[in-house]
Amino acid sequence: MNGLGGLNKSDNGVVIGLVQLQLPVVKTRADLAAQTQRIVDMVGKARRNLGTMDLVVFPEYALHGLSMDTNPDIMCRLDGPEVAAFKQACRDNSIWGCFSIMERNPGANPYNSGIVIDDQGEVKLYYRKLHPWVPVEPWEPGDLGIPVIDGPKGCKLALIICHDGMFPEMSREAAYKGAEIMLRTAGYTAPIRDAWRFTNQANSFHNLMVTANVCMCGSDGTFDSMGEAMIVNFDGSIIAEGRTGRADEIITAEVRPDLVREARANWGVENNIYQLGHRGFSAVKGGAQDCPYSFMQDLVAGRYHLPWEDTVNVTDGQASGFAPPARLYGQKFQEAAE
Repeated sequence: MNGLGGLNKSDNGVVIGLVQLQLPVVKTRADLAAQTQRIVDMVGKARRNLGTMDLVVFPEYALHGLSMDTNPDIMCRLDGPEVAAFKQACRDNSIWGCFSIMERNPGANPYNSGIVIDDQGEVKLYYRKLHPWVPVEPWEPGDLGIPVIDGPKGCKLALIICHDGMFPEMSREAAYKGAEIMLRTAGYTAPIRDAWRFTNQANSFHNLMVTANVCMCGSDGTFDSMGEAMIVNFDGSIIAEGRTGRADEIITAEVRPDLVREARANWGVENNIYQLGHRGFSAVKGGAQDCPYSFMQDLVAGRYHLPWEDTVNVTDGQASGFAPPARLYGQKFQEAAE
């Protein structure tokens, strides 16, 4: 399943393009405007590159680079000019697009957000990163859950961001809510290369779900992002990948949500997401549907605590130059100061 990168598109296929975008440096409003235009131009390139493409996906940090700068002057809003430009690009090129923004959040730290815009220029998916890459990232933890939408060609589509994909609960939640294709956008650098590869494959296999995963690429003079775009089939096999690490290369493949649905209905052995809630169904009718996992029970009850928790040394962002936070989750700066 690939259709020569989507050149030969089947009736049931969804063609995805993953942009290994050159890592930018963005410090000012002028830099932000220039990078916005660069992304708009790349949407046009994606359409010219492959007329069968349904969805073009840009990495996390495509707009802001890896500086972790929370300067309000370069933060974005959903109703701001950057998102408006992305909407227009999708309309002009009749293509769905996935984009990354650092979102203004008055009274608290900005959100690391992702949006999916349809080919009519409407925002269909809006997600805030649940698991910032601590201690390095200063972003507010997301509060919107993991939305799943009707994507191109009617596929069920979800989005997670970078470090989210290191938590198997994230891909499991996306699949549990019906996702057949899960996007994972990232800014990872080379030390994460091996973990990136095996977690992408595991996220697909554990959930009988296609995953489409892409990082920033190239150097900004300080950091070296790795590209490493990967489209992984529901059985964990890699359909397409960026092997060269070439910046601005678009990795493409056709995926088949109809075969995801078929596997989820017909697989007996290794239908893991079903079997999680139906343990031992060969022995007991319907399988055991309890929750035998202490960490799940404790997390829901607000008492999550590792046996070695008191020995953990890095529990805030001081190692990355951030002051220890005084706010509790959900508080604004002013509320915490009162």
